[in-house]
Amino acid sequence: MSSAAEWRALIDAVGGLPEGAPTAALATLIRTRGSTFRHAGTRMLVHADGRVVCALSGGCPQRDIVERALSVIRDGKPLRVAYNDASGLDVLMEMGCGGELELLIEPVERTGALRWLAPLGVCLRERRPATLATWFARDGMVLAPRHALADGPGADAPTCDALRAALARPRPERATVAAIAGADGHDEVLLEPVQPPHALVVIGGNATSHALLRLAGTLGWQAVLVDNDPRRLDVSGLPTGTATRCAEPARLCEAVAFDPHTAVVVMTHGLERDTAYLRALEEVPLAYVGALSSRGRAVRLLDALEAPAWELRAPTGLDIGAGTPEEIALSIAAEILAVQRARAGGPLRARTGAVHA
Repeated sequence: MSSAAEWRALIDAVGGLPEGAPTAALATLIRTRGSTFRHAGTRMLVHADGRVVCALSGGCPQRDIVERALSVIRDGKPLRVAYNDASGLDVLMEMGCGGELELLIEPVERTGALRWLAPLGVCLRERRPATLATWFARDGMVLAPRHALADGPGADAPTCDALRAALARPRPERATVAAIAGADGHDEVLLEPVQPPHALVVIGGNATSHALLRLAGTLGWQAVLVDNDPRRLDVSGLPTGTATRCAEPARLCEAVAFDPHTAVVVMTHGLERDTAYLRALEEVPLAYVGALSSRGRAVRLLDALEAPAWELRAPTGLDIGAGTPEEIALSIAAEILAVQRARAGGPLRARTGAVHA
């Protein structure tokens, strides 16, 4: 699926299109099988001059997709294309990974696209999960796609039975095509969850926290630096959009908004302060909580907690032999991703299932 950062890039790009006839095309992975780098729900925007936004890189037949997208812009008609052993075989062989893909490519006109993209953007800004439904086929024939958003403020009500039926289902864990039988035929609707962007709260200003915040900016995470000393919040070189909050442990939850999609890493280099900040968060549901510490210090932190709503990851980070602040930041960010995506964080060569899933 497209990440929150990719969705923001797509929304911004569509918002910058000129009014009038379609001048771009949106390519959406609707099905994948086997080893593929990206999966259903991932999107790429192709401009009429061949520029792309959110490239489908790493094992995707991108050049061929771009050429097909340019034809969709010229013709103004949607296209459904498959890359498998029955079609697109020459391009599929270039991939060399054995995966199969099916895409929907639709012409994009600014005003019409923003009707469903703008409410989705509001959900991302307000950190609210949503469900997006894209109706694209009936009885195997591609149709002019229609989109509807559940849980989105100001979203248009679904205009067809297939969209209404799809959005009445529980939110899926990952993008999937729903087959819906109706009086007029058998419809196909891509149903996908849209999750808020990852949020990272780093408590304690120091070289390692600064390195972690810079990496978070590269990953498109929303980041906040917290410290009880305003002098440690006066930092240059942090990514644009990084927030700073001066707060003692007792005022932490007033100063920062937390939700179940938030990761917190405590690294004040003071045992009592680390303990106080962790205690302030004990009843807050969080995606990840880590502390920069030695093993002995981790035991003392755990002993100081009563019944937190989360598991404390201490020492925080994966074992990659990190030594510098930048290497430690990499190990922490990798563990955060692994935990949020229910992965063990081991080497890919040891994985028996799909490598990227």
